[in-house]
Amino acid sequence: MTASDSEPGDGESGPTVYDLDPRCDREAVEAGALYHATVNGVVEYGVFVDISDQVSGLVHESNLLGTYEVGDKLIVELDDERANGDLSFLERAPETYTTEAIEYGAGTTVADLSEHVGSTVHLEGAVVGINQTGGPTIFQVRDETGVVPCAAFEDAGVRAYPEIELDDIVRLSGHVEERNDGLQIEVESLDRLEGSTAEQFRERLGAALEEAAQPHEVEPLVEWGAFEPLYEDLQEVAHLLRKTILEGRPIRMRHHADGDGICASVPLQLALERFVEEVYEDSDAARHMLKRLPSKAPFYELEDVTRDLNFALEDRSRNGQKLPLVLMLDNGSTEEDVPAYENLAHYDIPVVVVDHHHPDPEAVEPLLEAHVNPYLHGEDYRITTGMLSVELARMIAPDLTEELRHVPAVAGLSDRSEAGAMTDYLELAGEEGYDREQLREIGEALDYATNYLRYDDGGPLITDVLNVDCDDRDRHEELVSFLADRSERDVQKQLEYASDHLEHERLDNDAHLYQIDVENHVRRFSYPAPGKTTGAIHDRKVEETGEPVITIGYGPDFAVLRSDGVRLDIPEMVEELREAFPGAGVSGGGHLVVGSIKFVRGKRETVLDALVEKMADAELDADLQSSVSLPHEE
Repeated sequence: MTASDSEPGDGESGPTVYDLDPRCDREAVEAGALYHATVNGVVEYGVFVDISDQVSGLVHESNLLGTYEVGDKLIVELDDERANGDLSFLERAPETYTTEAIEYGAGTTVADLSEHVGSTVHLEGAVVGINQTGGPTIFQVRDETGVVPCAAFEDAGVRAYPEIELDDIVRLSGHVEERNDGLQIEVESLDRLEGSTAEQFRERLGAALEEAAQPHEVEPLVEWGAFEPLYEDLQEVAHLLRKTILEGRPIRMRHHADGDGICASVPLQLALERFVEEVYEDSDAARHMLKRLPSKAPFYELEDVTRDLNFALEDRSRNGQKLPLVLMLDNGSTEEDVPAYENLAHYDIPVVVVDHHHPDPEAVEPLLEAHVNPYLHGEDYRITTGMLSVELARMIAPDLTEELRHVPAVAGLSDRSEAGAMTDYLELAGEEGYDREQLREIGEALDYATNYLRYDDGGPLITDVLNVDCDDRDRHEELVSFLADRSERDVQKQLEYASDHLEHERLDNDAHLYQIDVENHVRRFSYPAPGKTTGAIHDRKVEETGEPVITIGYGPDFAVLRSDGVRLDIPEMVEELREAFPGAGVSGGGHLVVGSIKFVRGKRETVLDALVEKMADAELDADLQSSVSLPHEE
């Protein structure tokens, strides 16, 4: 039974007299309790009374305190129940009492709905989603323990309870049904709560949400001093992501379309999906709440943000969803991302960034809800986004740990990290049956598959290649072998096409400079892309010469840069070129000694000549981390 707010009767103290909902049945009646009753029949030996439409009985004349006619009101107490189910009552007449209305059905929480399948229940909660289908209106209602879909029926496709809006506090009654491996309430009544009752519930709900949003305390997979300053930042993001799910706000995940980006996004997607399944009774909730989207560029392009905004606004209009939180992984830290973030700001869409590219914090942080980047703590790219996101995923869903133990090593090898912790990550992966070459092949397979998937996230294919949430290790190994072999074959072909077209010179600082027109002297629109092609050429020349090498792969309006043994600062160079040639449209960035630059076609020679001059003035550094160990930016 669920009691409504109590109301005074003939006095302000004394026993409680229950006023039953007409639908209440025998289970709502308890011995010793008092009930309001209505006379429905008068006989010689007493009166028959109704205490609800479903519960009636006799008050024998010996137990009556007065004389009554049909329709009269009195207060009764259950006296006896015979073997045939007949009830007998005693009349009572307390001098003072309090009336309490009893609603039909059981008061419950979302967490306890499974105990009431097939029964009517009452539930209080906040509306976190409203979806108008071709049939019922689906209200997603959240209480302190979870979220449940509640189907309210009008004429087909007609909005039920149009007065109810997102974030309203409501009280509903309905029938609990099983639907699509989940639970749903078929609404019988739905009312908005207002005033102090609503505010008290909102406060209670907010406190419960904060508690449920707290991330799990997990020990990092390896001991690594450089990682420790980032742990608190990741906890903040884990809390924010869990809270976002609890509030019913979807998450739109953007990640760089390469091995490290996938190692960052897939574990986090799986962790968030598990959290959604834990909180939501709707078996389709994860599909609506999460979307993983690869980005070809290592920044948030206006094309991508425009597409994301369009889908988000359509979902809000068609499905009643809140506008999403945008989660950027393995990109998002640079000034190039600012126009996209400013576009999202028009709709108050929050943005969270987890990245390891050289950041422009002054440019991006005023537009971000949270920003995790090793450079902000004096570290660098060697802490890859995949390594960070695996720990973040474990804070959200620690039961994923066993499936993720090999992923940081894949991320590190994919982005050519030579951090000291790589030894520990490789050992961890070795315990799962992977040697270094197998891990490298997983990264190559991911990169190759992602290239052809383009704007598609790859779904189960990608999880099978990464061997996360994969139920067949043999299939995983066959896929990796096939895709990695194809990748190696295509890379070698591009190197053959490029070898006769390389331009070589020795710079004033004695570094080797190799340049190639990747627009005209390698195969276009095939694998590998210009960035990876330039990286493969660079790796080969570093191996051949054993000396400092700079490689530039250029097209009509872009250049991809690689350096080994030369102390460069590509983000700084880009900024200097932008100031020196204001009409050249210079933009770009990346890591210190690997990156990319864009410009207008007519200024290509001017920009590249100035860039080479800066490179020729750079100091050599034999101890500098080799760019063979750096990621291939596209």
